[in-house]
Amino acid sequence: MSQSKNETQKSKVRAYLNEAHATELALVRVLQSQIAMTPRGSYRSALESHLVETRDHADRVQRRLQSLGHGSSPASIVFGAVETAVGQVFALAKTPVDLLRGSGGEEKVLKNAKDAAATEALEIATYTAIERLARAVGDQTTAELAASIREDEERMLQRVLREIPQLTSAVVGADIDGEPSFDVAETGAGETVKAAVKTAKRAARTARKVPGVAQAEGQVKGAVADESDLAIPRYDSLTAEEISGRLPELSQIDLAKVDSYERRNQKRTTVLDRIGTLRGNEPWAGYDELNVADVRSVLSEGDDERVKQVREYERAHKNRAGVLDAAERQLTTV
Repeated sequence: MSQSKNETQKSKVRAYLNEAHATELALVRVLQSQIAMTPRGSYRSALESHLVETRDHADRVQRRLQSLGHGSSPASIVFGAVETAVGQVFALAKTPVDLLRGSGGEEKVLKNAKDAAATEALEIATYTAIERLARAVGDQTTAELAASIREDEERMLQRVLREIPQLTSAVVGADIDGEPSFDVAETGAGETVKAAVKTAKRAARTARKVPGVAQAEGQVKGAVADESDLAIPRYDSLTAEEISGRLPELSQIDLAKVDSYERRNQKRTTVLDRIGTLRGNEPWAGYDELNVADVRSVLSEGDDERVKQVREYERAHKNRAGVLDAAERQLTTV
C-alpha cells in the first residue's frame, strides 16, 4: 500500500473518531444535568452508571486518536478543536433546556429519557460506522474499540427503553391524577446546571480562538435558537431589507446563528444571500470578541498585512471608527 493511501485511510478513521470523541465530551455535560433533576431510583442509577461509561469512552477514544497521530499536524488540531467546540456548544445549548422543559418534574424526566434513547441510537450508528470503516481499512484495533463501545450503548438504550413505561406512568400520576411523585427543585438541579453551563461556556470561549470554531458555534446555536436569542431585536417582525441592513454589525457567531435560524423559518433569499457575503474569516481567530482598545493594541505592533486585513474586515462589518482611524494611521506611518 502506498504511503499516501495509508495516510488517507488513517485520516478518515481519525475524523470519525474525533466526531465520536466530541459527542462523548458533550454527553458528559448532558448526563450531569439530567442526573441532577432525576429522583433516586432505577433510572437515575442507569444514568449515573452511564456517565461513568461515557467518561471512559471519551478517554479510550482519545487514547486511540493519539496513537493514530491525532494532533500531529496543524490541520488535525484545528479540526479537533472545531469538533470539540461543537460538542461543548451542544451541551451548553441543551443543559438549560433540560431543566425547563415539561409541565412538571415527572414530565421533564420522561422527555429527557426520550432524548437519551435518541442519543444512544445516534451513538450506536456512529460506532457502527467507525467499526465498519476501520475493518475496511485493516485497522482492527479501532474496529474492536468501536464494537466494544457500541455494545455499551446498546445496553444503555435497552435500559432506557425499559424505563419509559414507568416514567410515563409517573407523568400520568402527576399531571392527570394530581399525585406528583417528587419535586425537581429538591434534586439539586439548579446548582448542578449552573456549574455545567459555566464549564461549557469556558470551554467554548477557549475554543473560539481556533479558526472556524466561531461559525460552527453560531450554526449550532441557531439550530435551537428562538427569536429572543438573536442579536437583532424583534427579528421576526422585520422585513428582509431591514434585517439585511443590520447584518454587517454582527459577529461571525451571530451571523451563523441568524443563518441557521432563517433557514429553519422564513428562508428569505435576500437575507441568506447577504449573510453569505458577510461570512468569512476574521482577521485573526477571536477578533469579533475584541473591543476597539484591544484591536488598536494589536494594530500598534506594526504588522502591515494584518492592518490591511483589519481595515477591510471592519469596512465590511462593524465599521468602527476607532479601529478604522487607527488602521489608517498605522498604514500612513509604515
